[in-house]
Amino acid sequence: MSEESIVSIRNANIFQSNNLVLSNVNLEFQRGEFAYLIGKTGSGKSSLLKMLYGDVELSEGEGKVCGFSLNKLRVKDVPFLRRKLGIVFQDFQLLTDRSVNSNLFFVLKATGWKEKKKMSERVSQVLDKVGLSTKGFKMPHELSGGEQQRVVIARALLNDPDLILADEPTGNLDPETSEGIMRLLLEISQNQKAVLMATHNYSLIEKFPGRIIRCENGKLLDSKVMAESYQS
Repeated sequence: MSEESIVSIRNANIFQSNNLVLSNVNLEFQRGEFAYLIGKTGSGKSSLLKMLYGDVELSEGEGKVCGFSLNKLRVKDVPFLRRKLGIVFQDFQLLTDRSVNSNLFFVLKATGWKEKKKMSERVSQVLDKVGLSTKGFKMPHELSGGEQQRVVIARALLNDPDLILADEPTGNLDPETSEGIMRLLLEISQNQKAVLMATHNYSLIEKFPGRIIRCENGKLLDSKVMAESYQS
């Protein structure tokens, strides 16, 4: 694993409920990289993401994410790994009975922040980053779908993670809003973060071309690796 690698997976077999989902997985992911993760439903995309954030055990092969060995990952280490990650879900998973600010404060408290002034400053910073600096006092139901997804991205950025895992982040959004979310994620990757985005939205991929990692027939096919092999 090179110093710049945020993710390094070698010869991994990924299981879900004792079923082999992906075999002989090899993946290197660097700072500042953006990649799409594509594949049919049931092809292993979610299992791969879950392995990366410690929800699925890596029992065969080697893996390292944000400096944590997935092979030696203990249950008590998972929260520390997840502080290095930002996870963006399709269905937002915001607390509906709390304001935007309260949603973000909740995450900071849960990840060990204690000084209220610093917490307020960090909440303001991430909301400004996603273009919602005036929306902190709104309730989630008062926001559009695109605004709610921006809150979710702000939440993912709170602990200044090295890696953003976005699972179908535009799945419930209209095309114009989806493009806005896409530009935001690309901008985040350009600030020395790594962004891996699972998607079925091929029109977005056409509009914003990039590295494609495909789950297909139990294998992981990587356009970057293919391009390198063609050049060598």
